[in-house]
Amino acid sequence: MPGFPPVEPVGFDPSIPNEARVYDYWLGGKNNFAADRSAAEMALRIAPELPMLCREGRKFMRRAVRFLAEAGIRQFIDIGCGLPTQGNVHEIAQRYAPDARVVYVDYDPVVVNHGQALVEDDERVVVIHGDVRDPDGLFAHPRLRGLVDLGEPVAVLLVGVLSTINDDDLTLALTRRLRQVITPGSYIVISHAVSDIRPEVTDKLSLLFANEWAAKDDGRTRLPTRAEIPRLFGDLELVEPGLVLLPDWRPDPGRLRPPKNAVWSVGGVGRKR
Repeated sequence: MPGFPPVEPVGFDPSIPNEARVYDYWLGGKNNFAADRSAAEMALRIAPELPMLCREGRKFMRRAVRFLAEAGIRQFIDIGCGLPTQGNVHEIAQRYAPDARVVYVDYDPVVVNHGQALVEDDERVVVIHGDVRDPDGLFAHPRLRGLVDLGEPVAVLLVGVLSTINDDDLTLALTRRLRQVITPGSYIVISHAVSDIRPEVTDKLSLLFANEWAAKDDGRTRLPTRAEIPRLFGDLELVEPGLVLLPDWRPDPGRLRPPKNAVWSVGGVGRKR
């Protein structure tokens, strides 16, 4: 069993930008503070397409969850779930499979509190405090173990969350550990921002994050290239259409595609054989 560095607990400090709340601001939400809005606006001056990129990430997640529910998956673990918004994982999964069970995981206590209030009346859904950087602690959580049977197929969602980890070796170790934990027939969903579609934008954003957030241990200072992402899936079998730009993963019929190069994030779904 690999050893992972200890993860410091996160407290609530509205004066420090928080990725979940910045993301919420880009999506038009109200669960954010002045520091989050300031950081979000600085990033928007570099990349005005960020709100659209966030929306495409949510749409990809919904299509992936629909595919998984239709494929027979009844257990979902959404790691780094972020603040609740429309079309959450449990809403999509239970639309196609009413008996689906969902565990939301986030390291931010504000996110966990909001999520728990949203799902408190649904015994098939729990929201727990956990960190993707501590997979063993996450999977040992009693509320997760009480709802999810790890001896049965499960879908683990890593939608955007790996983009926030500023350590490529750690990211590889984490995804390797997740592949070890899940049983054959399970799936892992990954979406990840990449650096080589619009390098003139992502280089500036990386510099911004390095200056504004890295000192607070928050925010990635280097994004991988598109060619580096497949290794996160390891020996998983990628379902069609493989690892593609988010809008190209099983798009809904008749849907308008975003402008070329406006989406610099890729995604895929891998199945453990």
